[in-house]
Amino acid sequence: MGSPNPRRTASGSGEDDVVELIREALEARLGAAAPEEFSLRDDAAVLPAPVLPSGAPLVASVDSVVEGVHVDPSVCSPGDIGWKALMGALSDLAAMGAAPLGALVALCVPGGAGEGTLALGVMRGVADAAAVSGCPVLGGDVSGASQLVVSVTVFGTVADGGPQEGGERCGPVPRSRARAGDVVLVTGPCGASAAGLRELRAGSADADGAGAHRRPVARLREGEVARRAGVHAMIDVSDGLALDLHRLADASAVGFRLDEVPVAPGATPDEALGGGEDYQLLLAADPGRVEALGAAFAAAGLRRPVRIGVLDPDPSVRLLRGEPLAPLGWQHRVG
Repeated sequence: MGSPNPRRTASGSGEDDVVELIREALEARLGAAAPEEFSLRDDAAVLPAPVLPSGAPLVASVDSVVEGVHVDPSVCSPGDIGWKALMGALSDLAAMGAAPLGALVALCVPGGAGEGTLALGVMRGVADAAAVSGCPVLGGDVSGASQLVVSVTVFGTVADGGPQEGGERCGPVPRSRARAGDVVLVTGPCGASAAGLRELRAGSADADGAGAHRRPVARLREGEVARRAGVHAMIDVSDGLALDLHRLADASAVGFRLDEVPVAPGATPDEALGGGEDYQLLLAADPGRVEALGAAFAAAGLRRPVRIGVLDPDPSVRLLRGEPLAPLGWQHRVG
């Protein structure tokens, strides 16, 4: 992130000023979770060796939050935006059952009198999410831009990815290994974030869904437990349950027959199917392991996953209660 500058003001527009304020904010929020190797005083991060146990895979993902595209700044504070940026990237790790090692954050901020204050607010939200998730911020970059953009790269690993009983490995779980006949489960009700956005835009800032939209949580623990329990495939509900289930089915060359979709309190069925940023996990598991899967979640103090259907050998079968289910959800239009 660059070298510190002793001339610091919250409204200062200099890159060094902003970086130093960000560094201090991260240290204040992370405390002991920000060791000297991650002090953000250099342009590159130093990872203590060995970072990974022998043979453990490194799992990485990158995600971006763009003002006006992924987030509505009229209903989300700068801190909310920073939180959402890190949690969105971490959800990709959760979907593979990986534990976070650290994150890099690239922050592009519109110029103007409040540039430093905006950058600091965003990074305070990042720091809050980092503290909750146990994911240290290793470094990043700050730049001017025409609109606010927060790009986050996260690194994680599956340190215990050795063989399970029966010879299978419990390494990172892709979305492409689901099997016909697998049971489809979800870790919780969906639609809370979409309902929260609707409520916030209607002026209901204290509504139940407001927090779910402003501060969604990546299901890192759920992903880890599901991986260890031997699920065949996982994907996070980031763009809508229907769309993300279609993606899992496409990757695994299977179809699906859903019986139900759990709807979050205050949400509509359409919001549960097509709303994004719930970050619940969709799981595909062997029918014979479903009971053990639920028991593993309960033993970890987590809500048992909810069975919502089964995977079909015919990839063209995409049904909810016997009716065709379209891939409802959020997709960017590029080009």
